[in-house]
Amino acid sequence: MRFVVAPDKFKGSATAPEVAAALAAGLRAGRPDLEIAEVPVADGGDGTVAAALAAGFAAVGATAEGPTGEPVETTFGMRDATAVIELAGVAGLRWLPESGPAPLRASTYGVGQVIAAALDAGARTIVVGIGGSATTDGGAGMAQALGVRLTDERGDNLARGGAALGGLAGIDRSGLDSRIAATRLLVASDVNNPLLGPLGAAAVFAPQKGASPDDVATLERALARWAALTRSVAGPDVANTAGAGDAGGTGFAALAYLAAQLVPGAELMLDLIGFDAALAGAGLVITGEGSLDRQTLGGKAPVGVARAAGRRGVPVAVVAGRVELSPAELADAGFVAAYSLADVEPDPAVSMARAAELLAALGGRIAAELT
Repeated sequence: MRFVVAPDKFKGSATAPEVAAALAAGLRAGRPDLEIAEVPVADGGDGTVAAALAAGFAAVGATAEGPTGEPVETTFGMRDATAVIELAGVAGLRWLPESGPAPLRASTYGVGQVIAAALDAGARTIVVGIGGSATTDGGAGMAQALGVRLTDERGDNLARGGAALGGLAGIDRSGLDSRIAATRLLVASDVNNPLLGPLGAAAVFAPQKGASPDDVATLERALARWAALTRSVAGPDVANTAGAGDAGGTGFAALAYLAAQLVPGAELMLDLIGFDAALAGAGLVITGEGSLDRQTLGGKAPVGVARAAGRRGVPVAVVAGRVELSPAELADAGFVAAYSLADVEPDPAVSMARAAELLAALGGRIAAELT
């Protein structure tokens, strides 16, 4: 019997490759005769590059600006002429300084720098996973790094960050890296929010990045200014496009300035790592993530795995730190069984600290119950 172990990360506890290895170890301990394929997955957020590297992409290092301007060392994946970039790896929350969140000034400038590095490496298709950002700058920093000049009313270069867009007076696209026009840019997105309004980047996501109500109002006005001037120089209006508000509006700039396609993250990543081929001959797929909840049902990696396996008639079990879905919801999502670390260790802090050990234990349980 052949099992495919295809989990996403358990955020704060284990990367997707670590989760896959722990589950596989438990499965092998319980059933040494099992053939097990470890296929870590992702949906465009943290762990996107790790999943690509596990699938055979080569790691390429790059130095870029973090969300508040400090240099960070990051990595993108490269195979043939395709690059995989992770916004969280350069402008994510983990790169904020010890002083804490910077919702008004955090910038995606480093993301543009990594895109440029991928172009330098020969990429002609670039996949950008944009989950996990610390930014609400509408992707303006990314555009600036790729040659779009933003100026204030004095004609000076605009400062970085979302709040600075409130003083935006001019946009010059003539310096945009000419290689962009010959590059296919795919943005792995898992939200459908527009740029502006009550469901937009500032209102919905900025508070998660430390923004106060006054900060949200400032950012909303600034993003509206960014959208209006962009419409005047770039057109058509993409501010209301589903996904334009993803990653603090990074989706907006990707659409307006880089002619990107926004693609559901889980589907894109599964295709990129060749998941369908891994399903050949499989009797069971085991997927998972840290928390199995209503957000999972919106298109996170485990649901993408269940859909892909379901098309091939392969049953899917799911493992999570905690399971907050009802049996009916689990069945509707395509899961034949669900296992929770909380059932083994009810203390969340202990569970997170001992995630690998507990995952191996659940792997052994699955081997006993589903083989």
